[in-house]
Amino acid sequence: MDFVMIETGWLSILPPIIAIVLALITKEVYASLFAGIISGMLIYAYVGDGTLISAVAMTFDMMSSKIADNAYMIIFLALLWAVVSLVSKSGGSEAYGKWAGAKLKSKRSAALATSLLGVLIFIDDGFNCLTVGTVMRPITDRLRISREKLAYIIDATAAPVCIIAPVSSWAVAVASEVSEKNGFNIFLSTIPYNFYALMTILMVLVISITGRDFGPMKKAETDVAVKAMDEVSESDETGSKGKVIDLVLPIVVLVICAILGMAYVGGFFEGVSFSEAIGYNPTAGLSLGAFAGLLTAMALYLPRKLMKPKEFIECIVGGIGSIVPPMLILILSWSLGGVCRQLIGTGVFISGFVNGSSLPLGFLPFLIFVIAALMSFSMGTSWGTFGMLIPIVTMICEADGAAALLIPALGATLAGSVYGDHCSPISDTTILASTGADCKHIRHVETQLPYATLVAVVCAIGYLIAGFMGTPIVALLSEAVILIGAIMLLSKRRA
Repeated sequence: MDFVMIETGWLSILPPIIAIVLALITKEVYASLFAGIISGMLIYAYVGDGTLISAVAMTFDMMSSKIADNAYMIIFLALLWAVVSLVSKSGGSEAYGKWAGAKLKSKRSAALATSLLGVLIFIDDGFNCLTVGTVMRPITDRLRISREKLAYIIDATAAPVCIIAPVSSWAVAVASEVSEKNGFNIFLSTIPYNFYALMTILMVLVISITGRDFGPMKKAETDVAVKAMDEVSESDETGSKGKVIDLVLPIVVLVICAILGMAYVGGFFEGVSFSEAIGYNPTAGLSLGAFAGLLTAMALYLPRKLMKPKEFIECIVGGIGSIVPPMLILILSWSLGGVCRQLIGTGVFISGFVNGSSLPLGFLPFLIFVIAALMSFSMGTSWGTFGMLIPIVTMICEADGAAALLIPALGATLAGSVYGDHCSPISDTTILASTGADCKHIRHVETQLPYATLVAVVCAIGYLIAGFMGTPIVALLSEAVILIGAIMLLSKRRA
């Protein structure tokens, strides 16, 4: 059915608040998300003169709509998790863990290797989360890096890297939101002003190199050091004849074919530019890559009798079954985001504060960063946030004669959108990062939030500097010094 948005005022922020608060208090994500969706539908029915029955009916209409809109994402996740399950069953993960364990002998080297892999896989954030988690989890388990720490590194090198990578689905999405023909050049200009992405990458490097942690993450790392993860490592010992190539080749084929798949679906081989092609329908291309990885696994495992055909099929079914719980979270979060964006106007209400602000123009990047962060956190989507804010920010800069602040303001929009998405419990990237690391979702949110928020606070200071000085250089240098100093003060000595 067609959804018609109505203005509900301050009531529009209640559903995401209800979902997030309930999730953090009860640690029960499914019911919390569903409560947020139902509350949003009740508000929609109340303001729009609907009925209780219509609110319930529209709840399931929204869910079915989001499943249809994200069908390729569901297919991709099912195929990818089937490959993950096959790789583990074949003994490839075990063999890779042993091989890499001989090369990576410290927590520092493993954390840096995970970070580097996350930076290298910059095409799509969801693909990044699941691939890096699959490859690095056996190694970080052996070296007693907590699943929470792994999930943070994965998450922090997913969206923050994709949003500053010129060749990614994110770059095309941002460029398409800018009305000017040179939208891609404007996107490139925002990279130095995307403070959150740049400072998050710096923080990951500092944390990985120094081993300094604080807050809930420190406790998670301490618990692993005391209890270790022997049970997890031992459960992965299959005693099979799997080799390193049984992990590496399917993943490499998957990555290469995913890139080629995105290019093919977008029309690259028919003359469309590569950057535009990969942003056309990335999940469709990723599905082709995952299927290629599945075929590669079949060609590798069955002839060598690493598993029988029946075991191969059962492993695929089991792998798909294991993705059902996080997939349900995704569907619920998509539905809640749909309620907020398409029905009750959460984004419109929050963004209204931008136009109503009477602060000096120098405060504009700071104000936009805060508003984008609130919107993205409450709705769990960075794309939806900058999709709504970029046109508004562009009009504000033109109307107020603040053309010089257009690029800093757009950079702040993207940065705030990524921060909110990075730490929101209903964000699909947050969910996929916890899934890739095999970490409890709420634990990932709890341990990541202080890290992400520290970076956000530092960036807010940077936008105040950049807004009045008109250059990102001083702001970036100041942020780097403040961030590193804060990490050292908040953390204790390395164990």
